[in-house]
Amino acid sequence: MKVEFAPLSLPLRRRLQTASVVQWVFSFLALGLCCAALFIYLFFTRFWLISALYTAWWLIDRETPQKGGRRIHIIRNSVVWRHMRDYFPIKLVKTTELDPRKNYLLGFHPHGVLAAGAFVNFCTEASGFSTLFPGITPHLMMLSLWFRIPFLRDYLMSGGLVPSDKESASHVLRRPEGGNLLTIIVGGAQEALDARPGSFILLLRKRRGFVRLAIEHGTPLVPVFSFGENELYEQVSNPRGSWLRWLQYQLQQIMGVSLPLFHARGIFQYSFGLVPYRRPIYTVVGKPIPVQRKHNPSEEEVDQLHQKYLEELSKLFEEHKAKYNIPEDKHLEFI
Repeated sequence: MKVEFAPLSLPLRRRLQTASVVQWVFSFLALGLCCAALFIYLFFTRFWLISALYTAWWLIDRETPQKGGRRIHIIRNSVVWRHMRDYFPIKLVKTTELDPRKNYLLGFHPHGVLAAGAFVNFCTEASGFSTLFPGITPHLMMLSLWFRIPFLRDYLMSGGLVPSDKESASHVLRRPEGGNLLTIIVGGAQEALDARPGSFILLLRKRRGFVRLAIEHGTPLVPVFSFGENELYEQVSNPRGSWLRWLQYQLQQIMGVSLPLFHARGIFQYSFGLVPYRRPIYTVVGKPIPVQRKHNPSEEEVDQLHQKYLEELSKLFEEHKAKYNIPEDKHLEFI
């Protein structure tokens, strides 16, 4: 006998979607502190053995994040991420095929405040990555400091996140069997300081490290633009040269993460809060740029490929912006 469940009502679906986004927003803001505090706290309770055993495991497993991590498909396929996808909603747009016999280095733009599109599309199966790109295993780079937090590191690895260092990148890109995709949010945390509705400023003009990495491994570069990524939050005015931008930059140098002063809507009201607006995100994956492998590329060779990448990214933006209601007079600005 087949049991059929009645579809969820719209109000209930909306509540589930909002709850999924709330847990994601606050997971990276608070989960790290909670994990560290719990780890220390357990040492002073009768459950001290849990932290002691985890410490031993941590020492044994310390190199796993740099070796591709340890994804858990049950977590990547969780229904929570589908509710989060539907909240905005988020859609992954494929414009070309990716050969599963090759590895790829994907440049994601823009960072936005919380990189929602990058997380949902490449750390979960909510947008159907494996269906759109069969045979390709996605990895997303994240600040290395998050992988130093007990318990949290295992949660991050379960989705396919790896530390943002050269060792981690090289491990993914040099796999001879191919089929790996490494996503780098090129603008990084600093670009988040320019994330606000209507902004198309990309911190990319002097960022060449990812280009050199692609040449050293002979890995095709794939430009990606996530339309709507900057529309999720308003941000306190912080023009370059202002005291607030200076302070944010100094804190970033010390802490390794930027601190944009952002706001949007609340959980039960729409006037103010930290929950992102319900605005669609379309992450468009562009055409791979062929790269000739060279162990020690010259600055000129890196510059040439970097310029080619800027041109292809601009072309991708211009070809698709009308579909996503971007005004004709808006163009990417590289700084």
